[in-house]
Amino acid sequence: MTLAPWNLDAWNSLGERRRRGALPHAILLAGPAGLGKREFADEFACALLCESPGADGRACGNCRACRLVAAGTHPDLVRVSFELRDDGKPRTELTVDQMRALSERLALTAQFGGAQIALIDPADAMNHAASNALLKTLEEPTPGTIIVLLADHPARLPATIRSRCQRIEFRVPEAKLALQRLAAQGVDGKQAADALAASDGNPGLALDWSRGDAMQLRGEVARDLRELNAGVAAAYDVAQRWSRDESDLRLRFAAALAQQQGRAQAQAASMQAGGPLALTRTVDLVKLTLWFDRANRTRDLLRGPIRPELAMLELLTAWTAAAG
Repeated sequence: MTLAPWNLDAWNSLGERRRRGALPHAILLAGPAGLGKREFADEFACALLCESPGADGRACGNCRACRLVAAGTHPDLVRVSFELRDDGKPRTELTVDQMRALSERLALTAQFGGAQIALIDPADAMNHAASNALLKTLEEPTPGTIIVLLADHPARLPATIRSRCQRIEFRVPEAKLALQRLAAQGVDGKQAADALAASDGNPGLALDWSRGDAMQLRGEVARDLRELNAGVAAAYDVAQRWSRDESDLRLRFAAALAQQQGRAQAQAASMQAGGPLALTRTVDLVKLTLWFDRANRTRDLLRGPIRPELAMLELLTAWTAAAG
C-alpha cells in the first residue's frame, strides 16, 4: 500500500509518538473524502499489529499479522461500518448496538498479546445513542487499545467525542502533487486539470470523477443552473430530474459551482457574464453565498426521510429568485 505523499507528515508525526510510547488511545482522522485517510488508517492499523515493522514504521507485509490483516481475519483488528438492514440494503447510520458490541470486544484481552485496534468509518454517521455509547468507551479506555475514527464531516461529531481524540487533519495538497498523482494513475493533463478544478483540488475525487460520468453530470448541472438563471427552464422540471438520479452528487456540484461563480465574480467585479456557470446575468454575491449554504443543507436533508423532489424544488426555486 502506498501512502499519498501529502500525508507523510501526519504519518511521521504518529510514528514519532509511537516510538516515544505516547500514542493516544483515540485518533480522529478528519477531512474530505478522497485525500487518502482510509488508506492511511489501514496502513496505520497494519503497522501497529505488524510483528516486524521497518525503520520507517511501516508494516513488513510478510509476517503472520500482516497476512491476517490483508485477509481481513486478524482477531485484534475490529472494523465498524454500515451494517445491512433486514431488506439487505446498507444502513445509513452507525447504531448503539454496534458501539456496545465494540466496547465488549475491546474489553477482552488481545488474542495476539499486543494492541487491539478499532477502525470506525464513517464515525460521523453515528446516531445520538451510538455517540453516547462510544463516549463511555473513550472515557474509560482499555489499556492497549487504539480507536481510530474516520470522518469526512467531523463537525457532525459531538464535541464531547472530538475533544477526546487526537485530531489529524487531511487537507487538499498542492496542485503540483495532485497533478502528479493523477498522471501516475493515467489521467491526462487537461482531464486532470478539469477534474481537479471541479473537485477544488481534491485528487481522490478528481480521479474518481475523471474515470466515470461525473464530469458530464457536472456539465448538466451547470447547464441547468444557467437556464434557470436565464429564465428558459422551469424549477419544477429540473427538480424532478435531479431527484431521480445522483441527487447528492448533483447538489454537491451545484453548491461548488455557485461557490466558484462567486469567486469568479469577486475577482472581476465589472464582468457582465462568465465564471464556471457562464451566467447571462450576474448574481449578488451575498445571495450566492446563502444559496451555497442552502444547497449543502439540502444535501443533509436528503439523508433523512424527506421527499427529494420537494427539497429540490424548494432549493431551485430559491436559485431562480437569487439569480433573478
